[in-house]
Amino acid sequence: MLTRGMAAILSYVLATAQADSAGTRLPAAISRGPAGDGAHVIADISQVLFIGATAIFVVVFALVAVALFGPAAARRRLSSPALIVGAGIAFPVVALTALLVYALSTGPSMAGDGAKPAVRIAVKGELWWWRVRYHDASGAVLFDTANDIRIPVGAWVEFELSSDNVIHSFWVPELAGKLDMIPGRVNRLRVRAQAAGTFTGQCAEYCGAQHANMKFNVVALEPDAYQAWQDAQVRPAEVRPAQVRPAEAPPAEASAPTLHQGAQVFQQACAQCHTVRGTAARGTLGPDLTHVGSRLSLAAGVLPNNVGALAGWIADSQHIKPGNPMPSFNQLPGEDLRAVARYLESLK
Repeated sequence: MLTRGMAAILSYVLATAQADSAGTRLPAAISRGPAGDGAHVIADISQVLFIGATAIFVVVFALVAVALFGPAAARRRLSSPALIVGAGIAFPVVALTALLVYALSTGPSMAGDGAKPAVRIAVKGELWWWRVRYHDASGAVLFDTANDIRIPVGAWVEFELSSDNVIHSFWVPELAGKLDMIPGRVNRLRVRAQAAGTFTGQCAEYCGAQHANMKFNVVALEPDAYQAWQDAQVRPAEVRPAQVRPAEAPPAEASAPTLHQGAQVFQQACAQCHTVRGTAARGTLGPDLTHVGSRLSLAAGVLPNNVGALAGWIADSQHIKPGNPMPSFNQLPGEDLRAVARYLESLK
């Protein structure tokens, strides 16, 4: 028989194995190629550097071979002071200077060449998750979300990156380069997705025990789909029972009381730390859960987003992600645990 701790670990392993279907893939900048302006520039710079380094390596290897095994006349020519100064000093200075100028000249294109961003998103690195806040053109807050970012295809998006704990680093390899999030500073990163898709981001600066479990999703949507998503996010939470197959559908009168019970449990146990707009829950310590049921993953990419994973996370968050600020609510009765998980899953 499995012990409670072993069962929790097994649940975590199974959830991790299913992470690919939950939209929490490892970054695929190499396998899928760049999908953003910044990533394309970085790929071009990398290609130039790789080609140049390969060419220099081949030439140096050939010269070493001649110096070791070539005829005496050729070896004497390699010892010429002019060749040593030219190949050992002048050539590296010229080559590295040219590469530096080339790399620096790409900066404006990575920042949008001064174009005004269409979307502004403030992202704050927490321990260990991402607080995401959307602003309108005037700087007013539209809504909050967590670990889940949506952007419109073809439009420049400006991320305002900050932290109030330790240094994090915001990195979506398929879209742009990485940028540090330093306490006391706000750094800005501009991104433009060239095609629709789901891209996985990761904290790229060691930030503590759960650094490796600090992922997030960036979903690039066509402009109309993005606008529809934004309009839905601005509205308060809407409870939408999960769709089930007819054979599994519970009696109609049994569905509402379960969601109502879950809402009551949430208000009693969770509202101190979490917000659900449209309810009395106004906590700010943890992620905003207003539309948590529509997100791709849970716990910053650790679990897929479904009722079972929600229940497991609430009951055993410290087994699944040790050291995170959320306590394990293993004292909740099973009925209450299932009810609150169903309630959260219904928030679309």
